[in-house]
Amino acid sequence: MIARFLFALIFITSSAGPAMGTESLTGVTSVIDGDTLDTHGTRIRLHGIDAPESTQLCLDPSQKPWRCGQQAALALAEKIGRSVVRCEKRDVDRYQRIVAVCRLGDTDLNAWMVRQGWAVAYRRYSTNYVQDENAAQQARVGIWIGRFIDPASWRRGERLQVAGEVQPRSCPIKGNISRNGERIYHVPGTADYGSTRIDESKGERWFCSEDEALKAGWRKSAR
Repeated sequence: MIARFLFALIFITSSAGPAMGTESLTGVTSVIDGDTLDTHGTRIRLHGIDAPESTQLCLDPSQKPWRCGQQAALALAEKIGRSVVRCEKRDVDRYQRIVAVCRLGDTDLNAWMVRQGWAVAYRRYSTNYVQDENAAQQARVGIWIGRFIDPASWRRGERLQVAGEVQPRSCPIKGNISRNGERIYHVPGTADYGSTRIDESKGERWFCSEDEALKAGWRKSAR
């Protein structure tokens, strides 16, 4: 067991306190999403914060959808790089992930993600990062530049509504039919995505993947 942890560059230490021990994990990590790390097979959920899900979309100031979940993960990955991260265990969640406060040197990564606007304070479990969230909201950074659904609400199926449209769960690709009857699909982030409206009564539809759209006879937008 000890040899396996050393080989994986994970070092676990315990310091006994009056009531319970404090377990920490230190090593090179990879980013799964904006609030989840992986340290050589050990999943770590960042305590007290909640980042947008990987496929979640937010709206910028012009009401254009953008991939905020993806950007949150990229921001965390860029911050960490290949540096060693130290995580202090607080709990184990129902998915058997270690819930921890993780630090890069003296930087609390949990707080950093919230203050940069890439996560919100997860008040259901902690109020530690509420001030960081308030600072991000006032500075209008990250997801606070426009509109977004709270990640917990998004996981329950709530979606943003834009001009009468609601983004279906995990099916954000718009299958539009042009005036000449051509079937064209638009993926989030493309030029015409925000202005394209879907009218299912006319045969237009949403797709969950580009492969699904192609098989249904739609072609990708050139813009």
